[in-house]
Amino acid sequence: MTQQLSRHTRPWAAALVGLAVVAALAPRAAADDPKPAKAVMVYYSGKVQGVGFRATAAEIAKDYPVTGWVKNLSDGRVQLLAEGPDEAVEKFLAAIRKRWKDSITKEETQKQEPTGKLEAFKVVE
Repeated sequence: MTQQLSRHTRPWAAALVGLAVVAALAPRAAADDPKPAKAVMVYYSGKVQGVGFRATAAEIAKDYPVTGWVKNLSDGRVQLLAEGPDEAVEKFLAAIRKRWKDSITKEETQKQEPTGKLEAFKVVE
């Protein structure tokens, strides 16, 4: 009887091994996906140049799993690109808003297609 049971359970064992292989080869969950879930381009107006805005934004970015860059524009605005998990990008931008609430008079936000190519958050000259 033991031989009969093992002979009948072998197909199940093979099926389980097959499922394990399929699961290992299946597309990874979004959390494991190296491409960020969200990308946002933001243009800040107000007293945002000559006050340490870019350096502070880069320092704030260290607290969140975001990548991107920040730079001054010739028209007096600051441009910022942030990529990362949706919630992290939102919290990062909220932290910038909170820190610079007295300096930002206008914030223009444009959704972007995440590239996943950025490795860090940096200040661009």
